[in-house]
Amino acid sequence: MIVSRRDVLAGATALGLAGNASAVTRAPGRFEPTWQSLSAGFKAPDWFRDAKFGIWAHWGPQGVGMAGDWYARKMYIQGDPFYERHVRDWGHPSKTGYIDMIGHWKAERWEPSKLLDLYQRAGARYFMALANHHDNFDTFASKHHAWNATRIGPKRDILGTWEKLVRQRGLKFGVSNHGSHAWHWFQTAYGYDPEGPLKGVRYDAHRLTVADGKGKDWEGLDPQQLYTGPNMVMPDGIDTIAAAKDWHQKNDRVWTEEAPVQNPAFTANWVARAKDLVDSYRPDMLYFDNLESLPLGQAGLDVTAYFYNRGLEWHGGKVEVVATAKQLPADKAGAVLEDVERGFYSAIADHPWQTDTCLGDWFYDDKILAEHRYKSARTVVHLLCDTVAKNGTLMLNVPMRPDGTIDEDEHQILTEIGDWIAVNGEAIYATRPYKVFGEGPTRREGGMFGERNAKPFTAQDVRYTTKGKTLYAIALGKPETGVLKLTSVAGETVARVEMLGRKGPLKVEKADDALLVTLPPDIPPTTPAIALRLSLA
Repeated sequence: MIVSRRDVLAGATALGLAGNASAVTRAPGRFEPTWQSLSAGFKAPDWFRDAKFGIWAHWGPQGVGMAGDWYARKMYIQGDPFYERHVRDWGHPSKTGYIDMIGHWKAERWEPSKLLDLYQRAGARYFMALANHHDNFDTFASKHHAWNATRIGPKRDILGTWEKLVRQRGLKFGVSNHGSHAWHWFQTAYGYDPEGPLKGVRYDAHRLTVADGKGKDWEGLDPQQLYTGPNMVMPDGIDTIAAAKDWHQKNDRVWTEEAPVQNPAFTANWVARAKDLVDSYRPDMLYFDNLESLPLGQAGLDVTAYFYNRGLEWHGGKVEVVATAKQLPADKAGAVLEDVERGFYSAIADHPWQTDTCLGDWFYDDKILAEHRYKSARTVVHLLCDTVAKNGTLMLNVPMRPDGTIDEDEHQILTEIGDWIAVNGEAIYATRPYKVFGEGPTRREGGMFGERNAKPFTAQDVRYTTKGKTLYAIALGKPETGVLKLTSVAGETVARVEMLGRKGPLKVEKADDALLVTLPPDIPPTTPAIALRLSLA
């Protein structure tokens, strides 16, 4: 099926969304939908700076494949492991597509209260829920998109259930919006196998109409509203988005990652859904999965200004809400909070920031459980300490099965993190950076996606945080000698040194270039980190 420009404009008009997106998103308030206004008015609120640790439920129908992230896209790329697995488990994507998997996301064993109790015991001070991913499916009671969790799959407001329970626990609530990518991300569903017995047979998105849903769990829904329509020119012999982009550039054709110019109704609908998300759930954080800009050009500016102004209304004129983006250039920095996906800062940042990472993959992958390849509690604790010492906050995704459960390995890891936080949280929460972030042999390069090449920390690595006149030194392991050498505080006048979780002062000697602290001999060698409280005179 080919969706024409006239068709999509008619759809936008029917929704009352055609025309300038600013007209439907702008609200009166302090913020204007410009980079200058957002940068001048936004400041990370104290609740975020104090929270330090959040947990994310990056959970939706893509988890049905239990094969990891980007299933809904890669299942349509012949030769990709996701494609091979889909053909094995579900059939060829010309016959059984992603649309047929969504209804299998039932959440039939989901117990959100128990999960949130576990997350809170693990130390989380805020919680984020996935509102939609690149698969263009809303996990909330969307007023502007029928492909949502109240209509198909769980048939309940997943995000709204999270929100109510999170508020009851006194935690801050965030939502993540990745849907602006769907218009180009899903174009693989309109492709075909370039070789093999079904060469040239178009995948399901190309042929499906509303009529094809009769008798199925998506009866009455329009498949083209899910898959977004064929939005890009794909010349003969060009089968991938990367190749199409290269073709456009070589032939002096316009290519944009900011707005689907062939489908303006998509942008208008995204704006309406984002505004609905803000108004219905009043999030404390709105996470955008976008690099170097906000979603869809001006539309993203409009929605962010709308969110900030609604936050002013909710909080008596104070800036108490947070929006995020990734790798903003210098002229846009400060408009939102910087998010560093699976990465680090190499030194103390002059602004609060967030790193988001995952115990395994973003969506559940059963191979990670089978091979026990999750991040250990020790690794998470080290990442938390390193991030906080550099003026950052850690948000950790705990992948969930499609039935709503987490596995035994994840449960154990969270329990161990919570055990450490219960004793040492004083050195983490509501702290601020010291004049140096730490010392030791291990260095982390700044930037996104640096985890894979990062060397593990050692017991000689120390991270510092402060709270008033108290300085915290956190050793990322137990020194073999039993003596912790602190070189960065040699110039401080220290009145007393204590170990968190232990009573009484520790023996301290002052060498020429360091403070030498004798640790209790019974500390288990497996302890992930040892936090000391240094009372400064």
